[in-house]
Amino acid sequence: MQQNPTGRARLGLALLLGMLAVLGPLNIDMYLPAFPEIAADLDAGASHVQLSLTTCLVGLAVGQVVVGPISDARGRRGPLITSLVLFVLSSLLCALAPSVAVLAAARFLQGFTASAGVVLSRAVVRDVFSGNDLTRFFALLMVINAVAPLAAPIAGGAILWPSSTGWEAIFLALALLGAVIALVTALRLGETLPVERRIPGTVGGTLRTMGALLRDRSFLGYALVVGLLHGGSFAYVAGTPFVYQDLYGVSPQTFGILFGANGAAIIAGSWAVGRFSARFGERSLLLGAVATAVAATGVLLVATLAGGPLATLVVPIFVYMTCMGMILTSSFALAMHGQERRAGSASAVLGALSPLFGAVVAPLVGLDESTAVPMGAALFATSVLGLVVLSALTPSRVRVPQSG
Repeated sequence: MQQNPTGRARLGLALLLGMLAVLGPLNIDMYLPAFPEIAADLDAGASHVQLSLTTCLVGLAVGQVVVGPISDARGRRGPLITSLVLFVLSSLLCALAPSVAVLAAARFLQGFTASAGVVLSRAVVRDVFSGNDLTRFFALLMVINAVAPLAAPIAGGAILWPSSTGWEAIFLALALLGAVIALVTALRLGETLPVERRIPGTVGGTLRTMGALLRDRSFLGYALVVGLLHGGSFAYVAGTPFVYQDLYGVSPQTFGILFGANGAAIIAGSWAVGRFSARFGERSLLLGAVATAVAATGVLLVATLAGGPLATLVVPIFVYMTCMGMILTSSFALAMHGQERRAGSASAVLGALSPLFGAVVAPLVGLDESTAVPMGAALFATSVLGLVVLSALTPSRVRVPQSG
């Protein structure tokens, strides 16, 4: 494939990779409006339903660690198409789940198979782009990806709108979407990793590659920043369905609009990095975004402690998600610089830490269903830790070089 493509080729690749990458957020966000209905239908508590989100996040993390190194050895296309077919089957299993335990197990499989689209879309970006072109293209990809959290809860709420439609229809819709993406990928995506650039696919080779990545202080720092901030955001993902609907009395459709509006925030943050990275540098933009996230979540925590009105939660969360768009885009460019031969493994580490941290914080917000304080505390704590890691582990002056 042409290196650093431009024009229509660039836009076409962005749309194709965007379709692959959205499987992760769609898989997470689309069924959120159905949380109360699932709890009632399967006779389960809020924390048990949130467990299905936790297992999905664990599957998403484990899948990336498995699929990323495999793709470094065998190429991107084969593992990707196989995983998409298995995603369709696991989505059907979710729709047929008779209990919350079966649903949780099926969600692990769904997360595991969806992970290929997430990790390999990023690996393909590194295969094809370099330098500042990588930053700008990933910003474009993040803008496309932001449509998923914007549209997913709205789509889920719309599916639940007819009184005769149950939560199972959401997973049937995901299965259909997965089948369409698998077909388009098979027809339109060629192999982007030539044989001469592949790493031998042995267990020892995989362990050495992962070890080298984890010994890279700068890479580890950026990966932990992504893991802490993006992983911490799953406290918001798991908490707001109950906080907004049960504590503040909004409808599933209104929740979908409030939740989906944060997709616009991610778009704004990603656009800002793509627009200003050449002028200010990715590191400066990342530091500003993390510091602002700390301030926004501090305001949110105070609002939850005071039991403030809904707007005092919605506004700082919107600011926080704007920062998230900046953090994901700039940290990716900084972490992936110099990872040409191990792009799949590096992408796997970057992608796996977020759902792993998310799997830890998501159940915590359901421990006290009478207040939004656990959600606010989790978001603030992970933001502060992210700022500490960024300051301690990453160089204070760095810029992704211009494309040659």
